[in-house]
Amino acid sequence: MIDHRVRPHRHLLAACISSAVATLCSGSAHAQSEAQASSEIPEVVVTAQRTSTLESKTPVAMSVLGGDRLAAAGFDNPAQLGARLPNVRLDSSYDGMRITIRGVTSADTTDKGDPSAAFMMDGIYIARPQNQGLSFFDVDRVEVLRGPQGTLYGRNTTAGAINVITNAPTQQLEAVVAAEAGNYNSRKGSAMLNVPISPALAIRAAVAFNRHDSYLTNAQGTPHTLGQDRDDVSARISARLAFSNTASLLLRFDHSIVRDNLDGFVPDTNFYRGIETGRPVWYGADAGARLTNRFVPPNTVPEQGGSRKTTSGVGADFSWQLGPVTLQYLGSHRQFAHDFLVNYYYRVAPTFALGVHQNFAGDYRQDSHELRVATNGTGPLAAQAGVYWFRERSDTLYTFRDLEPLGLPPYYVFPTGPTEARSRAVFGQATYALLPRLRATLGARWTEDDKTRVGSTDFQQGPVFNPASDYRLLNAAALTTHKTTWRAGLDFDVAPGTMAYAAVSTGYKAGGFNDGCLAGSRQLGIDCPAAVAVPASTLFYQPETLTSVEAGIKSRFWDKRASINLAVFDYDYKNLQLSGVAMVMGAPRYVTRNAGKASVRGLEADGAVNVIPGGRVTYAFTLLDAHYDSYMPDGVTSWAGRKLDRAPSHTVTLGYEQRFRVGQSQLTAGATVRRSGSYVIGVPTQGLEYNVPAHNSSDARIAWQPDGAAWNVLARVRNIENKVQPLSIDSFGMTVPGEPRTFEARVEYRF
Repeated sequence: MIDHRVRPHRHLLAACISSAVATLCSGSAHAQSEAQASSEIPEVVVTAQRTSTLESKTPVAMSVLGGDRLAAAGFDNPAQLGARLPNVRLDSSYDGMRITIRGVTSADTTDKGDPSAAFMMDGIYIARPQNQGLSFFDVDRVEVLRGPQGTLYGRNTTAGAINVITNAPTQQLEAVVAAEAGNYNSRKGSAMLNVPISPALAIRAAVAFNRHDSYLTNAQGTPHTLGQDRDDVSARISARLAFSNTASLLLRFDHSIVRDNLDGFVPDTNFYRGIETGRPVWYGADAGARLTNRFVPPNTVPEQGGSRKTTSGVGADFSWQLGPVTLQYLGSHRQFAHDFLVNYYYRVAPTFALGVHQNFAGDYRQDSHELRVATNGTGPLAAQAGVYWFRERSDTLYTFRDLEPLGLPPYYVFPTGPTEARSRAVFGQATYALLPRLRATLGARWTEDDKTRVGSTDFQQGPVFNPASDYRLLNAAALTTHKTTWRAGLDFDVAPGTMAYAAVSTGYKAGGFNDGCLAGSRQLGIDCPAAVAVPASTLFYQPETLTSVEAGIKSRFWDKRASINLAVFDYDYKNLQLSGVAMVMGAPRYVTRNAGKASVRGLEADGAVNVIPGGRVTYAFTLLDAHYDSYMPDGVTSWAGRKLDRAPSHTVTLGYEQRFRVGQSQLTAGATVRRSGSYVIGVPTQGLEYNVPAHNSSDARIAWQPDGAAWNVLARVRNIENKVQPLSIDSFGMTVPGEPRTFEARVEYRF
């Protein structure tokens, strides 16, 4: 079986060059081996191409964060990863995770929407952005693939793919417990136990909890607590059964309960002035001012917000080596339930906003199955092929209150269900060694997506629909789209430690539909007469497609003490899907439209250098030009040439870590600084662009472990500057701010 953990190469020095060096070398062969190993950049085994390969030999632009590195940095959820990844942003908004890779993103987090980047756990696609902010615990590594991954990972990977890979059971008895505490009343705890029951069976169990108080200050004149808090408990149990030397089954079950508050936003006026002019202007303020909600609704009184999420999943990973090929099955069933009450800031005019209450209840279920066969051996051909099937079914109920000033009734309600999405795919990819150092890759995937939904828009006088006083409009649509995506590439071993690659690949995100119905249709006993029908051109939006041309170099040099991963890319986007709230038939609706065309081109470089014994520099540098080629959000104003969201023209990240000997112990200290160029957050339906100025963000940490001790302690601080930027801004002006300065102390004990 393959161990996916980081493995440095270790070997003894062949000889000591001089008598002085010989004297130093005479101490211990083991010490020599450790010193040489620590001077090399460690290799990492990844599964980015669905088979195990070294990251340095995988011809894909990607980043890998190991579990130990995540724990040291304090990254316990996906939203914190962007601070370490080139051209990647992961923003935790009140309505779900926003993943942006190379300027490509998606804002539609509703049950009918799809992301532009696939988020996976142990290879299982997790469809709902609201369910992607999972807690990191007992994680082996996180693989982040940049660029379209349509051949091996399928639809909704036009931007890329993120795969969180948890630790699997091993044949080693071990246990770990850890506890943390910090400001904002932060407290965390985790534990793991791995037990080999027999040579054929091992079981692993892990639990974690994370809690902290709200980062926001309530100045609304109510006693209520606000959001940007955290309260979650998660558990996972897995079992690996080896039927023989060639066949094994890995089973996983996970369950999480999250109780937090989605009132985690402030008005955009906390960051900008001049919004009423249509040209928001950034102004300076400290973190406390940015994180204070002073909005007092003129039409209602805020209520205590709250949210509860429960999620669980069971997965099976079966592998069977059949001589020249390996057969693998990967399947999963997941459930997700979400209930919340939110107090919206709802701007209805440039200088006037309402307070709106939203209640929500949703239930989601998804199933996925993949059967894949891949070749074994070290011959010139490496190939794989498979079939994939996915289904998601959801039932949701959105209820909005306090919109009477807009001429709407006391209850503006969207009962929807079921909404179903089905996807089927056949895929294959092969790599052939044309020469000993030159390989060609060709792959393709055919995908068909079916989406259906039935529901209504209800205008009610009370919380329950009354046919005598209320009326409803039908929301019903069905759409089938299909696409063949492909990849063609070459990679060449320039030198033993250097590989160059080039590839052309395509991506595809399924089309969908908005609220409304076609004339003459009838569902749920509701007719759709021509007077309220929606034209097909408005009801439906088309698939989003992408063609990418990319070239790169991966190299390890200076006796493997330094590394660089360099990539350049050029995207041609068509039918880019953009979402926002627009007025439809006198009422606000969430609408997605195709934005025409966009272009993305850029450069990425990242790597590490072991500069001195125990000292390592990490770096990343990006250049990015992501803009609309053609787009008219209101049918009149052209946005051609304007930047795509969250696409800074450049970023620079620099980190340094040093290990010191202090008596009979080891002290490790490190710091990371990231400089981001300015970028925009656009709200096309309102004709607004919010510019976020260039800024720095720094983290630092220090750890101590006595020699031979099973325990260690660590302290860290994030966002040393205590500067807060907006993560997202919606059509109403609701702004989700970033985190303030936080600090924590951690103690860990390994049995």
